[in-house]
Amino acid sequence: MGMSTGGWVVGGGALVVLVATGVWASRPAAVDADLWSQVRPAIEARLMSEAHGTGYGETEPQLRARWFCHADAIDLAEHAGLIRAGVTTLCVEYGIRSGTLVECAGAETPQLLGLRRQPDGDYRIVSQETPPDGALHSDWLTTHFGPTTTAALKTTTPSTTLEQAARTHFALPADSPVTDC
Repeated sequence: MGMSTGGWVVGGGALVVLVATGVWASRPAAVDADLWSQVRPAIEARLMSEAHGTGYGETEPQLRARWFCHADAIDLAEHAGLIRAGVTTLCVEYGIRSGTLVECAGAETPQLLGLRRQPDGDYRIVSQETPPDGALHSDWLTTHFGPTTTAALKTTTPSTTLEQAARTHFALPADSPVTDC
């Protein structure tokens, strides 16, 4: 006894709906753009302060090296006044040599940050976690971000925005090349 054509169509349609629902549900959650615009300055300021003093370019005063940092929200949630921000961060140290932009150091790191609003309305980071190096890195990402978000973290953040900010800072043309330090 076989299934009718109508049964196959209904069954196939149900399968498509189930697969589409599964794909939709497994995507990283949408990030609240308004909340992100409020917490991002505190996150990027922390990144800059942590990067300062860690790059090769800063040991060479003639390079006038400076760090440029950018954070992208992967996961953002608020509960009981605490903001949980899962972010991927990119910090790059740029300097200038003979009128050319040079890239001296950089790091891209996923992080889990806790932030709390202060009485003045600004946010302060109250906790910060980064994955360990080595074999436990992937496990940490999956535990803290989930398997779907972890897959999104495997894409490299482009440094184009940071390069442009560095060109502007050093008063270089927008199309000037970037070379190694």
